[in-house]
Amino acid sequence: MLETGMKAPDFSLPNQDGETVNLSDFGGKKVVLYFYPKDDTPGCTTEACEFRDNITDFENIDAVVLGVSSDSVKSHSRFRDKYSLPFHLLADTEKQVHKAFGTWVEKKMYGRAYFGTQRATFVIDGEGIIRHVFPKVKPKGHSEEVKSVLALI
Repeated sequence: MLETGMKAPDFSLPNQDGETVNLSDFGGKKVVLYFYPKDDTPGCTTEACEFRDNITDFENIDAVVLGVSSDSVKSHSRFRDKYSLPFHLLADTEKQVHKAFGTWVEKKMYGRAYFGTQRATFVIDGEGIIRHVFPKVKPKGHSEEVKSVLALI
Protein backbone atom coordinates (compact mmCIF):
# COMPACT_ATOMS: atom_id res chain seq x y z
CA MET A 1 0.00 0.00 0.00
CA LEU A 2 1.21 3.50 -0.77
CA GLU A 3 2.31 5.52 2.25
CA THR A 4 2.27 9.05 3.56
CA GLY A 5 4.80 11.27 1.78
CA MET A 6 4.66 9.36 -1.50
CA LYS A 7 3.51 10.91 -4.76
CA ALA A 8 0.06 9.60 -5.69
CA PRO A 9 0.15 7.94 -9.12
CA ASP A 10 -1.97 9.70 -11.71
CA PHE A 11 -4.74 7.66 -13.26
CA SER A 12 -7.68 7.88 -15.65
CA LEU A 13 -10.95 6.11 -14.88
CA PRO A 14 -14.54 6.48 -16.09
CA ASN A 15 -17.01 7.95 -13.61
CA GLN A 16 -20.68 7.07 -13.11
CA ASP A 17 -21.55 8.95 -16.34
CA GLY A 18 -18.83 7.28 -18.42
CA GLU A 19 -16.72 10.48 -18.45
CA THR A 20 -12.98 10.12 -17.95
CA VAL A 21 -11.65 11.49 -14.67
CA ASN A 22 -7.92 11.94 -14.07
CA LEU A 23 -6.39 12.48 -10.66
CA SER A 24 -4.35 15.29 -12.24
CA ASP A 25 -7.62 17.12 -13.04
CA PHE A 26 -7.69 18.18 -9.40
CA GLY A 27 -4.22 19.77 -9.16
CA GLY A 28 -4.22 22.46 -6.49
CA LYS A 29 -7.11 20.85 -4.61
CA LYS A 30 -7.03 18.37 -1.76
CA VAL A 31 -8.36 14.97 -2.82
CA VAL A 32 -10.05 12.37 -0.65
CA LEU A 33 -9.59 9.15 -2.62
CA TYR A 34 -11.54 6.38 -0.96
CA PHE A 35 -11.62 2.75 -2.07
CA TYR A 36 -14.66 0.68 -1.20
CA PRO A 37 -15.67 -2.90 -2.02
CA LYS A 38 -19.16 -2.78 -3.58
CA ASP A 39 -21.91 -0.35 -4.55
CA ASP A 40 -25.14 -0.42 -2.55
CA THR A 41 -23.94 -2.70 0.25
CA PRO A 42 -24.44 -1.71 3.89
CA GLY A 43 -20.93 -0.53 4.82
CA CYS A 44 -20.26 1.11 1.47
CA THR A 45 -23.60 2.91 1.56
CA THR A 46 -22.90 4.18 5.09
CA GLU A 47 -19.50 5.50 4.03
CA ALA A 48 -20.77 7.14 0.82
CA CYS A 49 -23.75 8.75 2.53
CA GLU A 50 -21.55 10.21 5.28
CA PHE A 51 -19.33 11.78 2.62
CA ARG A 52 -22.48 13.05 0.90
CA ASP A 53 -23.84 14.54 4.12
CA ASN A 54 -20.55 16.36 4.75
CA ILE A 55 -19.79 17.41 1.17
CA THR A 56 -20.20 21.13 1.90
CA ASP A 57 -17.56 20.89 4.64
CA PHE A 58 -15.18 19.27 2.14
CA GLU A 59 -15.90 21.87 -0.53
CA ASN A 60 -15.35 24.69 1.98
CA ILE A 61 -11.78 23.52 2.52
CA ASP A 62 -11.16 23.09 -1.23
CA ALA A 63 -11.29 19.30 -1.15
CA VAL A 64 -12.92 16.86 -3.56
CA VAL A 65 -14.14 13.37 -2.79
CA LEU A 66 -13.57 10.50 -5.23
CA GLY A 67 -14.91 7.01 -4.59
CA VAL A 68 -13.30 4.03 -6.33
CA SER A 69 -14.53 0.46 -6.61
CA SER A 70 -14.29 -2.29 -9.19
CA ASP A 71 -18.00 -1.98 -10.00
CA SER A 72 -19.15 -0.94 -13.47
CA VAL A 73 -20.11 2.54 -14.68
CA LYS A 74 -23.75 1.39 -14.78
CA SER A 75 -23.61 0.15 -11.18
CA HIS A 76 -22.04 3.44 -10.07
CA SER A 77 -24.75 5.40 -11.87
CA ARG A 78 -27.50 3.49 -10.05
CA PHE A 79 -25.71 3.88 -6.69
CA ARG A 80 -25.24 7.62 -7.22
CA ASP A 81 -28.86 8.12 -8.24
CA LYS A 82 -30.31 6.02 -5.42
CA TYR A 83 -28.44 7.96 -2.71
CA SER A 84 -27.98 11.36 -4.45
CA LEU A 85 -24.20 11.15 -4.18
CA PRO A 86 -22.65 14.49 -5.24
CA PHE A 87 -19.15 13.24 -6.09
CA HIS A 88 -17.47 11.05 -8.70
CA LEU A 89 -17.65 7.28 -8.35
CA LEU A 90 -14.86 5.79 -10.44
CA ALA A 91 -15.09 2.41 -12.13
CA ASP A 92 -11.81 0.52 -11.77
CA THR A 93 -13.08 -2.66 -13.40
CA GLU A 94 -9.57 -3.81 -14.32
CA LYS A 95 -8.31 -3.07 -10.77
CA GLN A 96 -5.36 -1.04 -12.15
CA VAL A 97 -5.78 1.82 -9.68
CA HIS A 98 -6.52 -0.58 -6.82
CA LYS A 99 -3.21 -2.32 -7.52
CA ALA A 100 -1.29 0.96 -7.91
CA PHE A 101 -2.49 2.12 -4.48
CA GLY A 102 -2.19 -1.34 -2.89
CA THR A 103 -5.88 -1.82 -2.09
CA TRP A 104 -6.41 -5.01 -4.15
CA VAL A 105 -5.46 -7.59 -1.54
CA GLU A 106 -5.83 -11.22 -0.62
CA LYS A 107 -8.62 -11.82 1.86
CA LYS A 108 -9.91 -14.90 3.65
CA MET A 109 -13.44 -15.86 4.51
CA TYR A 110 -14.59 -19.22 5.83
CA GLY A 111 -11.13 -20.63 5.14
CA ARG A 112 -11.25 -19.59 1.48
CA ALA A 113 -8.70 -17.15 0.05
CA TYR A 114 -9.73 -14.63 -2.61
CA PHE A 115 -8.78 -11.15 -3.81
CA GLY A 116 -10.87 -8.10 -3.08
CA THR A 117 -10.82 -4.43 -2.18
CA GLN A 118 -9.39 -3.35 1.14
CA ARG A 119 -11.44 -0.38 2.28
CA ALA A 120 -8.89 2.44 2.48
CA THR A 121 -8.72 6.21 2.08
CA PHE A 122 -5.87 8.39 0.84
CA VAL A 123 -5.78 12.11 1.59
CA ILE A 124 -3.79 13.82 -1.17
CA ASP A 125 -2.65 17.45 -1.11
CA GLY A 126 -2.79 19.96 -3.96
CA GLU A 127 0.68 18.90 -5.14
CA GLY A 128 -0.31 15.25 -5.46
CA ILE A 129 1.48 14.08 -2.31
CA ILE A 130 -0.25 11.57 -0.04
CA ARG A 131 -0.59 13.32 3.33
CA HIS A 132 -2.51 10.65 5.22
CA VAL A 133 -3.54 7.03 4.72
CA PHE A 134 -6.41 5.29 6.45
CA PRO A 135 -5.43 1.66 5.66
CA LYS A 136 -8.40 -0.22 7.14
CA VAL A 137 -11.48 1.95 7.31
CA LYS A 138 -14.53 1.44 9.46
CA PRO A 139 -17.34 3.16 7.48
CA LYS A 140 -19.31 4.69 10.37
CA GLY A 141 -17.75 8.02 11.36
CA HIS A 142 -15.02 7.86 8.72
CA SER A 143 -16.03 11.11 7.02
CA GLU A 144 -15.43 12.98 10.29
CA GLU A 145 -11.98 11.38 10.65
CA VAL A 146 -11.08 12.53 7.14
CA LYS A 147 -12.29 16.09 7.82
CA SER A 148 -10.08 16.24 10.91
CA VAL A 149 -7.02 15.28 8.88
CA LEU A 150 -7.86 17.71 6.05
CA ALA A 151 -8.06 20.57 8.56
CA LEU A 152 -4.34 20.03 9.27
CA ILE A 153 -3.21 20.10 5.63
